[in-house]
Amino acid sequence: MLSILFNLLHILKLISKYQIFTYPDTVKLPSGLNIIGWTVAIVVAPISLCIKPKRDFGSRITACLQELGPIYIKFGQTLSTRPDIIGGGIARYLKTLQDKLEPFGNDLSKKIILESLGGSSDELFASFDEIPVAAASISQVHRAKLKSGEYVAVKILRPKIHYMYNKDIKLLYFLAKLATKLVTKFKRLKLVAVIDIFNDTMKFELDLRLEAAAMSELYDNFQNDISVHIPKIYWQLTSEYILTTQWVDGTSIYDRESLLEKGINLSLVAQRFVTMFFNQVYRDGFFHADLHPGNILIKSDASIALVDFGIMGRLPYKDRMAIAESLFGFVTRNYKLVAEVHLKAGYIPQNTDLALFSQAIRAVTEPIIGLSVKNISMGKLLAQLFKITEDFGMEVQPQLILLQKTILVVEGVGQQLDPQINILQLIEPWMKKWAAKNLSPEAKIFRIVKHLVTEILEKLDK
Repeated sequence: MLSILFNLLHILKLISKYQIFTYPDTVKLPSGLNIIGWTVAIVVAPISLCIKPKRDFGSRITACLQELGPIYIKFGQTLSTRPDIIGGGIARYLKTLQDKLEPFGNDLSKKIILESLGGSSDELFASFDEIPVAAASISQVHRAKLKSGEYVAVKILRPKIHYMYNKDIKLLYFLAKLATKLVTKFKRLKLVAVIDIFNDTMKFELDLRLEAAAMSELYDNFQNDISVHIPKIYWQLTSEYILTTQWVDGTSIYDRESLLEKGINLSLVAQRFVTMFFNQVYRDGFFHADLHPGNILIKSDASIALVDFGIMGRLPYKDRMAIAESLFGFVTRNYKLVAEVHLKAGYIPQNTDLALFSQAIRAVTEPIIGLSVKNISMGKLLAQLFKITEDFGMEVQPQLILLQKTILVVEGVGQQLDPQINILQLIEPWMKKWAAKNLSPEAKIFRIVKHLVTEILEKLDK
């Protein structure tokens, strides 16, 4: 408890230091940006407001998140892909949190390699670049060359990262439990369960063997898709603290000007990117949940190369079918189907008036049909849907948190590539093909028969 108190005081100190509550009226921050901050605003705001900031808000919030540590940096990375929500100026500052943080020294890198792989960098590699090509909140990446002549990316965990993470996660659990007790309305948000999921996903970030396994699984899922590239893993040079993979040459998906100079069709890339994401979610139920621009490279043939597989999401079959069926209902404007799916999946109470629920869904969905993203924000739509489901007694589904966050990122990246893109229109042909295969009467009968056969076989085994 004492360590939690000191951590909380540290946060308050940084909020005051960077004058987080002193920002231009023109900056519109998303609601719930910092639950801790709004709670202590009465204490901190007067201090911040008495002193005129020497730097603008984007610079201050970026520096504050960076000093707060890994969890808060991850939050800033997500916000950086949403200039439509936080403003272009702030987003440009937050982009530096993706892979341009202060690296740790080369002596530490060599020490970790020696202790983790049982050999020095000189013994294991033909060459090893001492200056990292990227430094993020959890790790940094060096370019190296194998004795066989292949170029590789060597990812190394930051020293003491486990200690830093454990300190932050304890505070988040404490605050989640406290907020749930103090504010009755927060109970439906299942804050503790949400942090449980975040904690589970971070295990992949803090043990690079798990990240390698996730990367291998995604590689298998896309091995027949030439539009998606997943790098090869060098298992003999991989451990809990080290991950060695094939080096990928490409241009950041965020670098729009460079992509245009190289003659890359941005509309095609946007289409491939969105299709890739929906294949991961609805076809495989296993998706890359950290799709910020620093993790997505575009190769010369316009194929998409993914890197950094520390945060992955899994969607159980039941939820996958429910969400896909709901999405099909949105695309085909069948709001009754959407309501029925929510009821069947247990997302809303059994006594819900489906006619009224479907009418409420129609009210917020109809305006986006046929519009481009420049005229409508998926984030705003989700906020409205969240309010509707709350009114109808729907509890937050913790297993969907990562998916909801990643959908917002996908929209943000897609919009940067092609401001005219409309995700719902783009996936409509894909979704109709998916529906024909999975939602047709024949498909439903097949699933029922498969389920019955499985049950009979399980009983025979007993």
